[in-house]
Amino acid sequence: MAVILNIETSGSPCSVALTAESMVLRHIENFESRNHAALLSGMIKDCLDFLSEKEIKLDAIAVSMGPGSYTGLRIGLSEAKGLAYALDIPLIGVSTLKLLATEVMFSGHEITEDTIFVPMVDARRMEVYTAAYDLALNAMLPPGPMILDQDSYKAILELGRPTLFFGSGSEKAKSLITAPNALFIDGIEPLATDMMALADLAYSRREFIDLAYSTPEYLKDFQATRPKNKVI
Repeated sequence: MAVILNIETSGSPCSVALTAESMVLRHIENFESRNHAALLSGMIKDCLDFLSEKEIKLDAIAVSMGPGSYTGLRIGLSEAKGLAYALDIPLIGVSTLKLLATEVMFSGHEITEDTIFVPMVDARRMEVYTAAYDLALNAMLPPGPMILDQDSYKAILELGRPTLFFGSGSEKAKSLITAPNALFIDGIEPLATDMMALADLAYSRREFIDLAYSTPEYLKDFQATRPKNKVI
């Protein structure tokens, strides 16, 4: 089994994890600061020092590709690209939406074969980045932005299957989605430790991303805000 350094910077937490043989060898997480640029390099160095002390060879790097924070995604992918290039090892891209779904699958909540997983990443106002997956991570609703209203996910919910909503965007959907088969799970955030299953699968399939041309999965164009005029 490959030794993989996982990097997750798409949301509020900043985290890295070394994984191998379905085990987490080392992980570092910070939930208190969104200054990923200042935190990430030190976290990565800690993991590389651990590998050096144990004389373990790193086989690949996995990085969350989004959707999520524009700045966080750029920081994470830039660090991952530079390190993969310097070490001459492959780079794996992990969908943040699939990462969240996988986290719920292994979270201990009651899951059945017909459960539908709906990750929701917060965007502006009543917008979220979202998708819907079955237990095999087949997309029942393709990833994309969505403006929430009372008809959101109507086609999915009308299937009558247990449907789990989670992620940073799920809180603002609670008052809108009241179907009896809708269940909201709190406290689900993307973390590097939960990238392991997806990263291992991609490595076994040799599904690597291009070091030069790969870009984050923003799902919509970046919209810069105009700075407020200063009063002098």
